[in-house]
Parts: sequence; C-alpha cells; structure tokens
Amino acid sequence: MAEPKGDLALIGLAVMGQNLILNMNDHGFTVVAFNRTVSKVEQFMQNEAKGTNVIGATSLEDMVSKLKTPRRVMLLVKAGQAVDDFIDKLLPFLSKGDIIIDGGNSEYRDTNRRCKELNTKGILYVGSGVSGGEDGARYGPSLMPGGATDAWPHIKDIFQSIAAKSDGEPCCDWVGPEGAGHFVKMVHNGIEYGDMQLICESYHLMKDVLGLNQDEMAQVFDDWNKSELDSFLIEITRDIMKFKDTDGKYLLEKIRDTAGQKGTGKWTAISSLEYGVPVTLIGEAVFSRCLSALQAERVSASKQLKGPDTKKFSGDKTKFIDSIKQALYASKIVSYAQGFMLMRETAKELGWKLNFGGIALMWRGGCIIRSRFLGNIKQAFDKNPELSNLLLDEFFKAEIQKCQAAWREVVSTAVLYGIPTPAFSTALAFYDGYRSERLPANLLQAQRDYFGAHTYELLDNPGKFVHTNWTGHGGNVSSTTYQA
Repeated sequence: MAEPKGDLALIGLAVMGQNLILNMNDHGFTVVAFNRTVSKVEQFMQNEAKGTNVIGATSLEDMVSKLKTPRRVMLLVKAGQAVDDFIDKLLPFLSKGDIIIDGGNSEYRDTNRRCKELNTKGILYVGSGVSGGEDGARYGPSLMPGGATDAWPHIKDIFQSIAAKSDGEPCCDWVGPEGAGHFVKMVHNGIEYGDMQLICESYHLMKDVLGLNQDEMAQVFDDWNKSELDSFLIEITRDIMKFKDTDGKYLLEKIRDTAGQKGTGKWTAISSLEYGVPVTLIGEAVFSRCLSALQAERVSASKQLKGPDTKKFSGDKTKFIDSIKQALYASKIVSYAQGFMLMRETAKELGWKLNFGGIALMWRGGCIIRSRFLGNIKQAFDKNPELSNLLLDEFFKAEIQKCQAAWREVVSTAVLYGIPTPAFSTALAFYDGYRSERLPANLLQAQRDYFGAHTYELLDNPGKFVHTNWTGHGGNVSSTTYQA
C-alpha cells in the first residue's frame, strides 16, 4: 500500500470547501478531498482541482487511509446534525491523537459538547470560525480556531499559511478552549449584522432625506472608504451603488426590501440576554431584518399610518453627509464595544482566557468586518489587556467626543423626518446610558418591590436586600423567603 501523502482531509465540496482546498494546495499542502455525494469529488478533480496535488477520495475509509498521522480531518458541512453524523461515521477509522476540525458556523455550545465527548475517546476536536466568503476562502480567510489545545501545534502551520495577512501577521491564532473559536466567530457575525444595518440606515437617510441619487451615494461611500471608515463593507456598498443591470438601470432599486438571516446574529443577541450584557445594536440589527420580512404588512400600513409632515431638507447637504459619516463611526465604536463586552463576560462565565487584541488582529484581514478601525482596537487591548470597555480607551473616548454633536443631529433629524434608524438610535442610547452616573432603575426596583415584594438595595448599604410594606396593608415577607 502506498505511503499516505495527505496533510489534511476536507469533507464538503461546496464553494467554501473547494476554495479552501485550492488555497491549501497553493501553500504546498496536500489535501484529500471528499464529499458525501461522491460524484462531486470526481467533478472537482476533473475541473477546479485538475493539475493540482489534491487527492480525491471515494469513501471515508479511503480518505482516512490517505492521511499522514496524526490524521487531520476538516468538516465544512451544514451546522447541526450533519456535523454529528459525520463525526459518528469517522470515529471507526480514527485513532487516539487524531484531529477533527469543524469549519462550519456551528453553535458554540454544540462545539463545547463535542469537545468533551471526543476528549473521552482520545480525539482532539477543534471548532474554527472561518470568515471571508468564497474570495476569502480562496485567497486568505480570517480563521478563529479553538478547542483541544493539543491540536494547535499540528494545524498551526496550515492555518496560519492559508490565512489572510495584516502587516505581515496571519489573521489567525489560537482563540481558546472548547467552543471559544465558534463563539468569537458568532460575535464577529453579530457585529457584521450591526455594521450592515448602520450602512443601510446611512443609505436610507441619504436617499430619503437628502434625495441623493445612486451615483452621488457611490461617491460618498468611496470618499468614506478613504477615511477612518475604510472597510470591506463600505467598499462593496460603493460598488453595489454603481452596479447597473443589463437594461442599464440600477440593480439595487429592483431588489426586494426583505432581508434573510442564517442565525448567527440571532445567536449573538440570545447570548447577550443569557449573560445579561446589553448588546443592543446587534439586537436591533436582527429585529430590523425581522421587520423587513413583514413586507406585505408594511405596504398595507404605509397607506394607513401617517408620518410627520416634514418639509424638504433645506440645510447644507454636504455638512449633513459628514454628520452621517460621524454618526456611523460613533455607532460602530459602540457596536464593537458591546461585542467585546459580550466576549469578556462569556469568557469570565466559562473560564476561558481570550486574547482580545489577538481577536482584533484576526479580524483585521480576510473577514467580512475587516477594517482599518480594528487596528485601533488591537492597540487599545495591547495597551491595556484588562480594559473593561473600549469606550474607556483614550483613543475611542476622543473619537466619540469628536462625533457626538453630529451623531445627535443625525438621530434627531431622522426622528423629525420619520426615517427609522434603530441602530444609530440604540447606539446613542447605550452611550448615554453607559455614561450616566445614575439611571432610573431605582424607581424600577421600587415598583418590583411594591407589586411583588422583590426587595431592593439602598445606596448606603449595597448588598443588603430589604422589603417595604408600601401600602400599609401588605405583608412584611419578601418574595425571596417564599418556599415553593
């Protein structure tokens, strides 16, 4: 039998899988390709992989037999049951010390479970976030691996070779134990939801308040992309604005205004509720997609529900465009601050040690939220790894202060014109809440105690919970003493 040559096997020959294989091949690694529908392997070998060192496999047993030890098998299949099914089918062919890598968008708790289960069988399990779409997969994605730490030395060279580079550094490093890699990817996708919603709100304001046409908006996004807002999403928005259909008309205006979602933004919002972290902007971005899906209802409501009788915009358009830019920048800072708050709290709860500066570097290139701005986040955490909130870093504190007046102007103008800006508005509300020495939650605590004897704390004695008989005819027993 021939000596095994494969450095890594990859299961799942959809676009991402094929492109990752070709990327690994370009970097000198021999990949064994397999797909559940074996005819796809033959097609891939005869077309995209023709003339490469990629090896096709006809079965899982055949695939594993072609791998060097420790055997490294990467799954790029649909999250959920399909991952568990492949793991079960692979196990009979693997030995202790072999490595399974899940490169799909798995829910991080599933990865936690699989890590623990496979650890008892001596198999090293890795859950890795992969971001960058098909282009990133082919020429350099952002990779966020976590799981069994002993696996990292065996996959580090492959992963860091194929990853995108930022200032010569690979946008890939070990994230942490169990599902930490998939958790960080989930937060990345949540932030992506927020960034996209903020850009959409900017577009809505320019279109419906300022009356700009698409060529003018394309120019605005092009200008923004040469500033502190330089990012992949601003760049593609500029290109979308310019794009014309075969009939010479703008394609964007023909696209139905309903947005779908695959779940990672929703998972981020759910996690924020579970851990009690106010990740409000990502939550609003998810709800905005839900609202967009009610298109038939919105069309009907638009004929019945009146908005403000606002006159045509009479201010300085150029100045207001700059104000939108500053509102977008300030809101983006809040969104990332919230994302990092969620990662910090989760790490604390689960006992993970996450390198936040390293995570910012992983997102600098290759991924969908890649932007110049992430370099500033990395510097903030390099200066102070214990930084509790990005808003308290000197650089970001100064940037928000510069943008604050324009940000408030944009949100108030949007309200006066009846333009929904949930992401801009919630970012500003969070900022104002976070900087408030005192919030009205004292009244909320009193209300809870009044109707449910839920107790409250006094300012001069925090930690001691007391109950008041507010009506004179209630009891003096608080709800915490009730025995069900």
